[in-house]
Amino acid sequence: TVVVKESCDGMGDVSEKHGNGPAVPEKAVRFSFTVMKITLAHGSQNVKVFEEAKPNSELCCKPLCLMLADESDHETLTAILSPLIAEREAMKSSELMLEMGGILRTFKFIFRGTGYDEKLVREVEGLEASGSVYICTLCDATRLEASQNLVFHSITRSHTENLERYEVWRSNPYHESVEELRDRVKGVSAKPFIETVPSIDALHCDIGNAAEFYKIFQLEIGEVYKNPNASKEERKRWQATL
Repeated sequence: TVVVKESCDGMGDVSEKHGNGPAVPEKAVRFSFTVMKITLAHGSQNVKVFEEAKPNSELCCKPLCLMLADESDHETLTAILSPLIAEREAMKSSELMLEMGGILRTFKFIFRGTGYDEKLVREVEGLEASGSVYICTLCDATRLEASQNLVFHSITRSHTENLERYEVWRSNPYHESVEELRDRVKGVSAKPFIETVPSIDALHCDIGNAAEFYKIFQLEIGEVYKNPNASKEERKRWQATL
């Protein structure tokens, strides 16, 4: 079994700057992969044949597709990456047979789409940009809901659900207004074309972190370790100081 990590990110401005004329803005996007681990089934156990020692190093990250496009250009990304994604989907449901040392070996591939930042996750999963009222890429929380609920957070979004919501957004089967339709699809506004693996969501997580640090700073200002039974008035004073 071969575990492969997928990554995709914008490379920023790669335009050539020479001569006296104006520089033509040119942006690039790189889709790459890293072989993370290879295991071999031996009886009832899995024997590790290979494991990448530095999985986040650029030295083991192999570029697969380099495109001159803006990472915000959904149509171009879809057109270029769709054949690649189709091939990956075919590999997920099939096995590769190679003859090694005169022995026929079968390889199964597992893909982990974890090398995407929040901007790319929103782009490839068809979600609105990061300024959206739907703040989270893992659940349906709005900014208001996320700020009121800082502790409990469950992953409810999925690639399949995003595809279903896109169809609703595209066809508007209930003949709703734009606002009603947007509320129904929870921020899906384009066709998702790459399935990503849920990881810690930056924005929703940051709200929780900010609230926790806010509490810690208040307690530090009031030196609560010296006086754990401080009154409400004292705690309000700490808050006012902060």
